[in-house]
Amino acid sequence: MKHPIRPWLICLLSMLALASAPLSAQTGITQHQVQFAKGKSGTTIQGGLKGGEIVDYRLRAAANQTMKVRKVSGDAPVFFNVLAPGSQEALFVGSRDGDAFGGTLSVGGEYTIRVYQMGNAKSSGQQSSFAIEVAISGGAGAAAASTSHVERAGQGRFDASGKIPCAQAAGQPMSQCDFGVARAGAGTAAVVVTLADGRRRVIYFEKGKATGADLSQAD
Repeated sequence: MKHPIRPWLICLLSMLALASAPLSAQTGITQHQVQFAKGKSGTTIQGGLKGGEIVDYRLRAAANQTMKVRKVSGDAPVFFNVLAPGSQEALFVGSRDGDAFGGTLSVGGEYTIRVYQMGNAKSSGQQSSFAIEVAISGGAGAAAASTSHVERAGQGRFDASGKIPCAQAAGQPMSQCDFGVARAGAGTAAVVVTLADGRRRVIYFEKGKATGADLSQAD
């Protein structure tokens, strides 16, 4: 169950909030996480752009899964690229390759569908709308995409991990604890901290701010 966050967590939470901050706060690109409805292997993304705005839609897929992305409606100057996990180099460039992407994924991880405008629409500040269909087939990819960030945190499937200063109780000296973060986009995340004695604690973030923690009454 969730309990109010204790004062000793303040320093830790501030650091973890930075770790789970949305991409828009870091690069000026608006980011959204794509999640399929339970039992579904695809969805339709609907949105809008103005001028030079860029929007990233991120979703997880497994290696050897098949991903299909297709613009089904929208103004002519709206394009999308597909980026591999951890890369800014596009696998597919919509302004060059067209309105539909499909292929078998060589690596697993979080893929990015980057939507943008070009030409006069970009320079003039034109407002455009779009709808893009996304599907992942093969079973494992669809399951990965539909799993919530809280479930992934509980399973140890993290988007990032490392060590962070921590203390088990107020007044104790700080040490280094392992942590992992599972993100859902827009600053929403679940952070799992493993204490020196092996106990695990979960800290919840919404919009980049810590909102609660899964603690024992002793904490």
